[in-house]
Amino acid sequence: MSNLTPFLVTMARWSAGLQLADIPPAVQDAAKRCLIDTLGVALAGSHSNVAEQARTVAGLCAAKGDAAVLGQRHGLSASAAAFVNATAAHALDFDDNCYPGFVHGSALIMPAALAVAQMRDLSGAQLLAAFVVGAECEYALAKALTRQVYDRGWWTTGVLGVVGACAAASHALGLNAEQTAAALGIALCGTGGMKAGFGSDAKMLLAGRSSEAGVIAAWLAAHGSSGPQSVVEHEQGLAAMFNGGLLKPSLTLGSRWSLIMPGVDIKRVPVCLSAHAAVDALREMFAAGDINVADIGEIVCDVPPIVIQNLIHDTPVTRQQAQFSMPFALGGTALLGDITLASLDPDVLARADLQQLMRSVRMCSSERWQPALLETAPEGAWVRVVRRDGSSVERFCAMPLGSAARPLSGAQLHDKFMHCASQVLPVLRAQRLFDDLLRLEQLAQVRSLLTCEALTVDTTES
Repeated sequence: MSNLTPFLVTMARWSAGLQLADIPPAVQDAAKRCLIDTLGVALAGSHSNVAEQARTVAGLCAAKGDAAVLGQRHGLSASAAAFVNATAAHALDFDDNCYPGFVHGSALIMPAALAVAQMRDLSGAQLLAAFVVGAECEYALAKALTRQVYDRGWWTTGVLGVVGACAAASHALGLNAEQTAAALGIALCGTGGMKAGFGSDAKMLLAGRSSEAGVIAAWLAAHGSSGPQSVVEHEQGLAAMFNGGLLKPSLTLGSRWSLIMPGVDIKRVPVCLSAHAAVDALREMFAAGDINVADIGEIVCDVPPIVIQNLIHDTPVTRQQAQFSMPFALGGTALLGDITLASLDPDVLARADLQQLMRSVRMCSSERWQPALLETAPEGAWVRVVRRDGSSVERFCAMPLGSAARPLSGAQLHDKFMHCASQVLPVLRAQRLFDDLLRLEQLAQVRSLLTCEALTVDTTES
């Protein structure tokens, strides 16, 4: 390893000089879809309890600045804004996923890139380029580590998210390759994330803290701080300590773009992505007229082991537990027709008819989940509904609607954004924001797009 160029150095050399003109139009479009979706879910999440808690603490600890904080009228320093906005972006677990690393990428990358872009009064083109850099660097490292790091028990969003945030912040700050490598080394030295936080506020707050840490690491490097360039390959570094030494170091940055291949999954419904294929299979049965709610005796889901590992709550009583519950995902779909943000209300969870349906759902993982099937259906589902008369119907879904293989249409992305943003903004203002994001690369100033006032509820506007 000592004779090879360190992973972070290669990454930094590629990212430091990248301009928007170097990024293919298809990659730019994919990045804009991620930015639109993430800002929408962050707006909806900004009024969650955990986002309000993050805002309160940031207000006590951080300096005022030019970076907008969703849900309040005055800005904060870039690192504090990244913390609050990333917490909001992940608060509802409605943000996107990318299969390299099984990470929530954009929720941490967008707030870091946005905060520094606002701090430096950058253009929309510069923000878009910084976001692409953050995404490509994070997913490149995830590919090198393989999904093993996730399977070993780490929450990879916490482990790898700081790389995406730091790379984006470093690019937005205009750091050179040497400074960028130092920033990434600083960021990775303190990284981590435990799945024990699932179902609690710790998960959302860790997303915020990772985004914040990425911005701070970039700032430190800008002021001369050094970091270990070989932290990925070091005998006591990332691969050794987190991944049993496994590292596939070949990098394809700039030639095979992760935002396109394998692409990013944008969630259609606000529950863990592990439940989405099963939800779609069940919806198809209802749409075809194969079943009705009154006939359901049992719902059996044959899913990969990772789905069972992620969906740990069989009898959820809180919103966060419901989002990691196959019984809720399928019971809610059967009873309500589909799951929306309103479906996660405690009063809905307490409904007796929903509780009865949830008790009818069980998961298993059969021998059919061999590597060849997992390659095409990593969180797929065979769903069998047993009717009360003993007859049954079964459907298979490999990839749900919203996955990179089956992306949301432009109209569906717009509808999701408006559904989320209009939770806190008047409809006309939300639509203006969507339109501006569509032409992000043409905007002269990000500050004019996302002023603090424009992202705060004003009940006097219709």
